Amino acid sequence: MRGMLDRPEQELILVVDDAVDARQRLGALLVDRYQVKLVGSDEALHAARRKPQPDLILLGWQDDYALCRQLKIDARTRHIPLILVTARSEVADEQLGFDLGAADYITKPVSPPIVLARVKAQLQLKVATDYLRDKSEYLELEVKRRIRDIQNLQDVTIEAMASLAVMRDNPCSRRLVRTERYMTCLAAALARQQPALSDALNEERIAQLGKSAMLHVIDRLTLPDRVLLNHGEPDEDDLRLLKEGVIAGRDALERAERRLGSITDFLSDAKDIVYGQHERWDGKGYPQGLHGEQIPLSARLMALVGDFEALTCPHPYLPPVSLDQAVAQISAASGTRFDPMVVLAFVEATPEFLHIAQTLADDAAAVGVELQRLEDSLAESIELTLPSVP
Repeated sequence: MRGMLDRPEQELILVVDDAVDARQRLGALLVDRYQVKLVGSDEALHAARRKPQPDLILLGWQDDYALCRQLKIDARTRHIPLILVTARSEVADEQLGFDLGAADYITKPVSPPIVLARVKAQLQLKVATDYLRDKSEYLELEVKRRIRDIQNLQDVTIEAMASLAVMRDNPCSRRLVRTERYMTCLAAALARQQPALSDALNEERIAQLGKSAMLHVIDRLTLPDRVLLNHGEPDEDDLRLLKEGVIAGRDALERAERRLGSITDFLSDAKDIVYGQHERWDGKGYPQGLHGEQIPLSARLMALVGDFEALTCPHPYLPPVSLDQAVAQISAASGTRFDPMVVLAFVEATPEFLHIAQTLADDAAAVGVELQRLEDSLAESIELTLPSVP
């Protein structure tokens, strides 16, 4: 199909008729005003598809309307207006032609003024139709471009915020990349196992969950190193700080979303993850003590992803466990710490988790950064508790 900007001064009309003299007579009527191409019915489909495509087709009556039907079914030619030229003048014949998609119907013997008038009218109508189609396609492309721009802005916003948070955690670690991959892998496995979740976990949502999961560390911005690097059970004061960090992280995301104005709700999964990733299926988590399906699905997924990451990633204060040990520990916590449905999806996805863990493992430099932070934290703690010398 030719666009509005590359339309020639003279429209191209394809005249189709198996009777050579009939198509030549029609061609002679049109040739002074239009470009004309004369073909038999066996060449018509090819001629209509070939570039440049005709702006109008005058189709002589065949034994049936098979060619008309083919031209209107083919996606490459159905936009071309078609005028049937036939000696059949029965109402039923005309109705059948219109039902098959013909734009007009001229009976033989043809009247030259009628042919020219009908051709002109259909070409004018096609100009208007093409204009609307081109405009519609332009608007559709513009909407897609703007959606893509918004998506890019969302991705950049999330990645910038996540990068800021990981600077507080460990800037040399590949944790964020692993987390994104783990989350999308786990969500996809859950969608495969649970058809009822296919709408909630479509391809677009799964990608969004992966991006949102990168912000799970934002609550760490408010925590001191002694809490971040503590691998034991937190005491009452530390637990209070952890809860406050979760609330502060959620509030920060809400403020960021409000500042973005028209882009609403794209951080909703991130907020649920930050606020709900420490909840437990049995209700013994924090900050709210939610249980079961009260916990948002994104947070239930993140709880398992975060635990797997903590178990398998090397730390200076805690050696990583093997994949088998991680699977065993996570499976044992099904129904207590984790959603059993999510654990089943994890078991299916363990080969992919192993591949991600191996290909995106932290190097010695990342472990060294964490070791230095641990030493600094201990030194700071010792300095703060030393008695003053008189």
